[in-house]
Amino acid sequence: MTGFPIGLHQPVEHDGPLPEAADVVIIGGGVIGVMSALFLARKGQKVVLLEKGRIAGEQSSRNWGWIRQTGRDIDELPIAMEANSLWPQLQAELGEDLGLARLGVAYLAEKPQSIERYETWLNLAKPYGVDSRILTPDQTQALLPGATKRYHGALHTPSDMKAEPWVAVPAFARAAVAAGVEIRENCAVRALDLTAGRVGGVISERGRIRADQVLVSGGAWSSLFLRQHGVNIPQLSVQAQVLATDPLPALDLPAAGNDRLAFRRRADGGFTLAEGGWHRLFIGPDAFRHLWPYREQIKAHPFGASYHPAAPAGFPDAWGTKRRWSPDEETPFERMRVLDPKPVEARQRRTLAEFAKLFPALGTPRIKASWSGMIDAMPDIVPVVDHAPIDGLSICTGMCGHGFGIGPAFGRIMADLMTGGDVGHDLTRFRLSRFSDGSKMDMGPGL
Repeated sequence: MTGFPIGLHQPVEHDGPLPEAADVVIIGGGVIGVMSALFLARKGQKVVLLEKGRIAGEQSSRNWGWIRQTGRDIDELPIAMEANSLWPQLQAELGEDLGLARLGVAYLAEKPQSIERYETWLNLAKPYGVDSRILTPDQTQALLPGATKRYHGALHTPSDMKAEPWVAVPAFARAAVAAGVEIRENCAVRALDLTAGRVGGVISERGRIRADQVLVSGGAWSSLFLRQHGVNIPQLSVQAQVLATDPLPALDLPAAGNDRLAFRRRADGGFTLAEGGWHRLFIGPDAFRHLWPYREQIKAHPFGASYHPAAPAGFPDAWGTKRRWSPDEETPFERMRVLDPKPVEARQRRTLAEFAKLFPALGTPRIKASWSGMIDAMPDIVPVVDHAPIDGLSICTGMCGHGFGIGPAFGRIMADLMTGGDVGHDLTRFRLSRFSDGSKMDMGPGL
């Protein structure tokens, strides 16, 4: 099993000389880039995927591992449901154990008002046929054997799943290679290669690749790259953190969480824990530039993030990070191969104590590993999935922490979007122009 999380301590798995040309070049080796590459290759496209560090080295291996429909934005829900169907199919096709299990996901209500929000969401979701339901306090207690706290209820989706991110995404990458995709790690893309205002390929740190189409799926780095070419998206990145316990006694629990604690059992018998409502925003030039688009989110959750005056050196929105460069010089993408923010240890200890207090029968859990990552965030908490104003350029980024679970479906969608196929869903909500065409910001149900 690949260690968690993935980082530069892992050896390069995908290397070799650069091909001269491809049908599609994908920038970014997270779950979105990898799944798009796999589905494009299955449609007969010659695909090259370039990753500045390691496949799944950033948030794609640093997330909770949930594959959920529960509480999804209603415009994302049909796509999440497609992903829920794709995961078991993909595991069967790969013949690898991804740690996939259908254990359900529950949002736990600490206040009566939470039940009201869950009911609002459920009424919107019912037409899609999702198996979510509201649990009573007694049903919630039965769902959480051994829990010392009594909740007002829960929003529970039995068909939701989990998988091991640091196992699944590298496995999908190997499947993409088997399908004909060429992947190169430690190879940053510096710029688009434009001819007469349209995409002609990319310029990487190792040289040029000709291609008629390019997909930017660079996670927290997408905005910095796109701005070089006059494509502006109000994307920020926020820090989140996770810890893994040593193996603990067996207990039949769903993946579940509230604002103070989220948990799910891993394949190795330990639990992955996180502080559900905590994020840290580092204040930098982009945070000031995009303050206006985020006004609704800030008003709705004014204390939903911890604020820090400056990001670590080299981060996408650090004060010293270059915003302009030429294709023949070193870029921020080469200087920071993998975003690896340091966890806040005091908050990690608090999360561990919260879990131990909730399930005392499990004994005192010990931390096996802890890590942090940077989530690519958007003002309305849904991604950009669209063609860009530059002919031949497509964007799939800003997954807002939802990318791992929904990634297979968005990969399939991007393959069809870029080849003129039937995307199968209404993507209007995810269009790039929603931030510039005067549209009212739709914040969704806010679960």
